[in-house]
Amino acid sequence: MKKFFSKKLLVEIFQTILGSFIMALGTSLFLLPNQLSSGGFSGIATITYYLLNLPMGTIILALNIPLFIIAFFKIGKTFLLKAVAGTISLSYFIDCTDKLKPLTQDRLLACIYGGIIIGIGTAIILRAEGSTGGTELLTNIINKYKPGHKTSSLIVILDTIIVGLNVFLFKEIEIGLYSAISIYIMGKILDILFEGIYFTKIMYIISDEYEKIAQKIETELERGVTGLYGKGMYTKQDKMILLCVVGRREIIRLRREIKEIDKNAFIILSDAREVLGKGFKTH
Repeated sequence: MKKFFSKKLLVEIFQTILGSFIMALGTSLFLLPNQLSSGGFSGIATITYYLLNLPMGTIILALNIPLFIIAFFKIGKTFLLKAVAGTISLSYFIDCTDKLKPLTQDRLLACIYGGIIIGIGTAIILRAEGSTGGTELLTNIINKYKPGHKTSSLIVILDTIIVGLNVFLFKEIEIGLYSAISIYIMGKILDILFEGIYFTKIMYIISDEYEKIAQKIETELERGVTGLYGKGMYTKQDKMILLCVVGRREIIRLRREIKEIDKNAFIILSDAREVLGKGFKTH
């Protein structure tokens, strides 16, 4: 038990809770008072909040419970623990901060600043490899059942349907337009905070421990690795260069695990405009 609750895990749980608090502020002070949606389960909870007068945080938690049950059998305990901590804290903080006075009733300002704040909170959670449930947790579950399945399209479809429901039920097209702006800003904030990462990344790794690193990538991240033969022109020594294509969420984790194996590893990160193949686009 002591080994499971390591210092690293406790720090990541704290970061997940902190990110959840920031997300709750963005939701309660900007989006929710203006009937705006950030998509996902939060969008469904926004609808029930206004139509049924049910606490938004409580609804988010209730919607995630079935996913927790499924995830318990399919996803690692560490990720699930952080997902539970993130979802419970987000739900609690939203219901608490919901009592605060909104900072603006201007929907344009609300979608801009709400998107920025929620994007910052989300980035903190992603850096801790955590989650607040919802479509993020659903993505991980689907990937366990169907590895390589293009879940990003599913998330976009779900967000579009939920925002569309907001427009239909509240009978205001502006809600959908402003919500779309908010979701877009959240994505751009993530890009900025993750070093401008938008496209898939190519990682080149030069290390004497290339076999251990390659095995780690293949078993832990379930990503393929290609070995390229090279030669150091200064040392005149042959080198094995590992090439791996990774997604945005995987970069922080992979970089840390490489450094744990070889702190002197040389890593090069570059953009990949389009990747076709297993685990990425299929056409």
